[in-house]
Amino acid sequence: MVKVLLMIIAGVFTSLMFYPFEFVAFPGMNTKKVMAVLGLVICAFQFLKRRSMEIPTNLFHLSIGAGVVSLIGVFAVTYNNTLDYAYATYIVSMWVWLSAALVVCTLIKWVHGRIDVELVVHYLLMVSVVQCILAIAIDVDPVLKGWVDTYIAQDQDFLNDVKRLYGIGAALDVAGTRFSACLIMLAVLIHQKKDGLSKNQLWLYIGAYVIIAVVGNMIARTTSVGIVLGLLYLGYVFKVWQLLIRKSSVGIWLNIIVAIVIAVPIVSYLYSNNEQFHRLFRFAFEGFFNYVEHGTWETASTERLKTMYVFPEEFKTWIIGDGYFSNPNFSDINYVGNTTKYGYYMGTDVGYLRFIFYFGTIGLLAFSAFMNYAAKLCARNLPRYKVLFGLLLISNFVIWLKVATDIFLVFALFICVANMY
Repeated sequence: MVKVLLMIIAGVFTSLMFYPFEFVAFPGMNTKKVMAVLGLVICAFQFLKRRSMEIPTNLFHLSIGAGVVSLIGVFAVTYNNTLDYAYATYIVSMWVWLSAALVVCTLIKWVHGRIDVELVVHYLLMVSVVQCILAIAIDVDPVLKGWVDTYIAQDQDFLNDVKRLYGIGAALDVAGTRFSACLIMLAVLIHQKKDGLSKNQLWLYIGAYVIIAVVGNMIARTTSVGIVLGLLYLGYVFKVWQLLIRKSSVGIWLNIIVAIVIAVPIVSYLYSNNEQFHRLFRFAFEGFFNYVEHGTWETASTERLKTMYVFPEEFKTWIIGDGYFSNPNFSDINYVGNTTKYGYYMGTDVGYLRFIFYFGTIGLLAFSAFMNYAAKLCARNLPRYKVLFGLLLISNFVIWLKVATDIFLVFALFICVANMY
């Protein structure tokens, strides 16, 4: 019982780091930052224990990469005379993520007596499933929704205005990016454990996959990136085209058929009899519904995204940007350019374009190189899972086609794992 309680506590801390949020009573201080402070305390104890303040060489090189990104950001902001320091302080953000990740990994190691990739993935899957369940509960229970909206600050005015599902710290494309990463991790883990995977474990994995894929898509369709990459990977490594003719694959197909037989009636009933589920399910799979009903694969998001491909008109902007990342209407009283209610600078949320508008192609290339180095660092230190980090890196660059958010926090966890072996 004590072990279960400790695991729940470790799961809570994992969620506080992976899905950070602010309390209304403490604006500007999110749970990730609080955990980063705890991480500094842990670092101090480790330095005292080793009697050395030397940091690993790989972290030093990583810091140089983040420092370069920050310097380019500082130059862009200074040159353009703006006040938007979003990526001018990225080296600080990098160390905040690493410090918060250290707390999570230290706690998991303390509870289980070990730390490895599989354990971390299990915790990430657990908290992601809980976030999905919470999101549904918040949507259907007015009392719970009222409590969350009263004490948790996560831009609920916007979320409620656009009628979007949200958990506690899990909303919009930020949550979708992390759900996507979890689905990729789950796919790789299934392949890694294929020979020692029990039937119970397989069903737990299938359940987690279905919940994150379906509800995650209801929260943010960015989750689809992880669905596609994960399925493509599993299809390739398990040679799905050969499963149809293998006698040994009968058990796999039986499990899949049983899952479908269970899921279809439940989904069909809820879709026909529950208005909220009907709305959320159509949102999650809007592309499929439009294709079946109208013969065209399109969603409101993709149609809106087409209008967001706005390219710089000045050569200077292509090189060093305009120094704006966030919506300047809310941050710069001297701004007199385009105005949008919810959009960002120049009305685009496309990741590549937002980075270019902020600190130009130079900054975009530096930031891309930093993410690439973080993935390579994880792959070099944890070679058994190098395909995982490659897929995570690909997902990051694919998601930038839609939204500006990165998955360094995922790499931060595995960098800590590698340094705690």
